[in-house]
Amino acid sequence: MGRQGDFVQLLLDQGYSFDAPHFDGRGSQPVGQEPLVKATTVLALKYQDGVMVGGDRRATAGTTVMYDRTDKVLELDRFSVMAIAGVPATAFEMARILEHSFKYYRRSQLQDLSFEGKLRALSKLLKENAPAALAGTGPVAPIFAGFDEQHSSGKIFFYDILGAEFEGVDYAVSGSGSPTIRGILHYLHRWGNQPLYQLSEEEAVVLVLRLLMSAAEFDSATGGVNHQANLYPAIKRVTEKGVEGVPVDRLKALFESKVTSHV
Repeated sequence: MGRQGDFVQLLLDQGYSFDAPHFDGRGSQPVGQEPLVKATTVLALKYQDGVMVGGDRRATAGTTVMYDRTDKVLELDRFSVMAIAGVPATAFEMARILEHSFKYYRRSQLQDLSFEGKLRALSKLLKENAPAALAGTGPVAPIFAGFDEQHSSGKIFFYDILGAEFEGVDYAVSGSGSPTIRGILHYLHRWGNQPLYQLSEEEAVVLVLRLLMSAAEFDSATGGVNHQANLYPAIKRVTEKGVEGVPVDRLKALFESKVTSHV
């Protein structure tokens, strides 16, 4: 559980190779394969009112930055989101399938799918994607966060690329920048001034901004804040009121007053 929500990195550490290049048989440079576009660091943490979910906005292909405006926190329905780490094409398709299936269930059954049913639906898609994930053409290690109306509480779950599901009791992280911020979250939750779940909404947003900036400092595939372009991480809160995005104007104000002012 020390590497919660980062199964891709665990496989890499054990010697598995994703996106293995094809060689021409004469020991020369790799040929015939372009690197996949991948998204990187996402996290979710519990706070006073529910769950705060954030993700950087960079998508990379090898060492090339392909796009810096990717929304990695995808709303599935009014009470749940999926934060993606891995190949965006695969993750976006999964999100579309889940969004439509949740909507169809609600309209046909006149009620929302249960929280457990939503978890199983995502796990099923990941299991079906296992061959592509192990081949390196479509690995996705997402975080699922939602508000469970039946138990009136926010919940966080993370998955490995094969569809195994784990509950993040207080937080979960995934992606290439996750080792950096996982340690910070563990330290703050255990020895900080207060447990994460006692944070106010503003404190939670500021913490997510600081964590993603920290990840970007040590992981080149994670995008930070582009203050000049007014480009900030995607951050959404999930509470009993539903899913709500944190407006860019508020992110900018908090970044200027609580992040850069402390550098």
